[in-house]
This record gives sequence, C-alpha cells and structure tokens, in this order.
Amino acid sequence: MKIYNTQTKKKEEFIPQVKNKVKMYVCGPTVYDYAHIGNLRTYINTDLLRRWLRYSGYEVKEVMNITDIDDKTIKKSLEEKTPIKNVTQRYEKLFLEDLKKLNIEIPEKMPHATDKEVIEQMIHIVQKLLDCGIAYKSNDGSVYLSVEKVKDYGKLSGVDLTGIKEGARVSQDEYDKEDAQDFVLWKAYKEGEPSWSTSFGIGRPGWHIECSAMSTKYLGDTLDIHAGGVDLIFPHHENEIAQSESYTGKDFVNYWFHCEHLMIDGQRMGKSLNNFYKLKDLDKFGVEPLALRMLALMSHYRERLNFTRESIEQAQNTLNNLREFVLKNIEIGGSQAIDSKGARLTFEDALNDDLNTPKAISVLFEFIKKVNTDQAHGPEVRRFILDLDRFMGLELDKIKPLDVPEEVIKFINEREKARAKSDWELSDKLRAQIHTLGYEVEDTPQGTKTKKS
Repeated sequence: MKIYNTQTKKKEEFIPQVKNKVKMYVCGPTVYDYAHIGNLRTYINTDLLRRWLRYSGYEVKEVMNITDIDDKTIKKSLEEKTPIKNVTQRYEKLFLEDLKKLNIEIPEKMPHATDKEVIEQMIHIVQKLLDCGIAYKSNDGSVYLSVEKVKDYGKLSGVDLTGIKEGARVSQDEYDKEDAQDFVLWKAYKEGEPSWSTSFGIGRPGWHIECSAMSTKYLGDTLDIHAGGVDLIFPHHENEIAQSESYTGKDFVNYWFHCEHLMIDGQRMGKSLNNFYKLKDLDKFGVEPLALRMLALMSHYRERLNFTRESIEQAQNTLNNLREFVLKNIEIGGSQAIDSKGARLTFEDALNDDLNTPKAISVLFEFIKKVNTDQAHGPEVRRFILDLDRFMGLELDKIKPLDVPEEVIKFINEREKARAKSDWELSDKLRAQIHTLGYEVEDTPQGTKTKKS
C-alpha cells in the first residue's frame, strides 16, 4: 500500500512502526457550530482510509480530538451568553449525529481538550518546553514557542522563515500563511474565560498544544498517520510538529495524510457567499446524506471536489443504481457463475495506490456491467459487492426487497392492463395516483420497476 506523504511530497510505501498495527490521529471538530459539508468530506475520506487499513488486515487505533476550548468556542459562548459547555456539548452532539448519518465509524478514542488528563498533559508539555528554553513567558503571562529555536520549522508546509521579525508573536489560534512567528502555547488568564492554575501561571491552552497533548497521551510519541484537511497544514500541523518534536526529541509523524477542499460551484465555501451547506441542507437537493459519501468515493481525496446540484444528484443516482443492483441480486439468480477475482484484485490495486477511490468505483461498475451482460448468479455477486462495501461504507447490507402496499400493487396492475391496450391517458393517471401514495414506477426493457418516491 502506498500513501502520499504531505511532508515528503511523494507516494511512499506504508510501513507501520509495529507490524499490522496502525496508530492514526485525525484532527477533529471545533464544536462551536455545525460542521459543513467540506469538513465532512474530510471525515469521510479519513474514514475510508481507516476502513481500507482494516480491510487490508491492519488493527487500527484511531484518536480524534474534540476541541471544546479555543478562541471560537469562547466567542460563541460570549455571544450566546451561555456557559461554554452548553455550546460545545450541543454541537458535539450534532457532529456525532452527522457521523452516524454518513456511516463514519467512531474512532477508538475521542478525547476532549478540557478532559482532566489532557489538561495535565498540556501543562506537562509546556513546562518541559519552558525548561529546555524552546518556550518563553511573555510580559502578559502567556507562554510562546520560539520558532527560531525549532530545527526544521517549516518542513511540512514549506513556510519561509527568512522574513520573520525577532520577537514577533501571534496570539490568535489561526493566522495567515505568511505569519511564521512565535505562537502561543498557553494563554494568560482573561476575565470570563475558562482557566486552569499551573506553575507558570493561570490561563488556558492555545489551540495547537491541544492536539499534541492528545496524540502523545493516547498514541505515544510517534504517530503512523496524522490526517486532516489541507487548511490545517499551516499553521496548525506545522506547529504541532514543532512543539511535539521539541517535547519528545523524536519524529512526530511518519505519514501526513491531507484531504483537499470541497468547492461550491467552483468557489470556496463561505457564509458571506451564501453557499455554506450543512449536512441537513442536502434536503434542498432532494438527496440523502449517503449521497455525499458516494460523491466523496467518486473523487480522489487529494483533488478539489466541486459540489454542484448536478454532481450531488449524480452521486445519488449512482448510489440508487448500486442499491438496485444489489436488490436484484437478492431477488433473482442468473444463468451462469462469474469470476470476481480479477475485479477484486483491480479494485484493491486501485486503493493500494494512494486510496484511488475513483478508479476503484469505476472497476466496480465495470464488474456490474459485465454481470448484467452475462446474467451471472445473484447470491455470489451480492456477497462480493457486500464484501467491498466493508470499505465503501454505503450500508448496502441493509438493502431489502421493497414491501409494496396492496393498494399500490392494484394500481400498478391496472396500469399494466392500460398500457397493454395503449390507453396512455389512463396509464398516466394511474402513475399519478401511485405517486400520491409515495411510489414511482419505471418502465424498462426488463419490465416495470417500482420504488419509493
């Protein structure tokens, strides 16, 4: 299996530190608002990576953080005039509901930044960085990491340090790519903000230190895979490397896995452009949440994905076609057996090549086309597709034959008689009546098919 490593800028053979075991960290949500579909595309892709590793025989231990203390969560709490826990717990619940709707597997560990043992780990890291002179305390009592003292700072993002001003500091959690400055590890106490008492002062953690604490606490000093969106490469992941490697003296991550942006009609998503979509907004397009998962499968994780009405409707149609194929191979058997070994090997080769899901999906549909042409056996084909779905996660094992009410069946039979007599006016009226009952009929060369509206 080969994975593109953001740090080395090339595909590399994946070799975990311990045979058949993978330590994987995924940057999770900051729970101050709904996750948008761009965020969710990243989590679908990291779930696909996790599933492929497990499909390939690896035992995966995944940690995904929940950021429940940072600039954004505090700002939201102040705006709503409600305790920060009320904000973060509400949006964490909504995030977990989105994961369930997208059939994203829950990681083995989902720690919170405010967990007692996580706070203790952050304090321990900051104190050690102060002790070794990599970090320093500012006049206001905050603690910063000195970027100039970090060996190879910028090795992930390629940020240029030549223009850095001595003593320049940045205290906010997120900042421009040009601001390669000393960054805050621990923020001095401010009235109205949550705070913890430490040997170096009262305050709260900065955003970057939280992930270093959670990853080292639950996965150890060196991770096999660290995943997230490309927007996190700088400053967040660059700063994670700086503080983690300064703390442990070891390589922080062996393989960096980054997912590209999701665009909306060719533009970056943003509330100001009125194109900020949450998962529940997919209802506007007449599609279900799993259509977004199908869309992610049809695109490569390292390529920008353009979300349009046409693309999400196509994904829904593709998902529907796949379901209908599985359903057909529950209900009927074909005239001959078919060998799935070649399709399986080609499918697996595609995914072993940097998780090439578009190629894998095309292999799957070529196989389906061949099955339909050769009229192959149903149960064997269905078992093969469901085995591949262990990776795809489209819940194809839940597809069951449609239980059509007797009233609908009556109208369908009457319509068939009307069509046999070429009474198209009556046929259309009966189709409309069927539709009012929540069902659709589709006329195909193989006969009339019925499905829910």
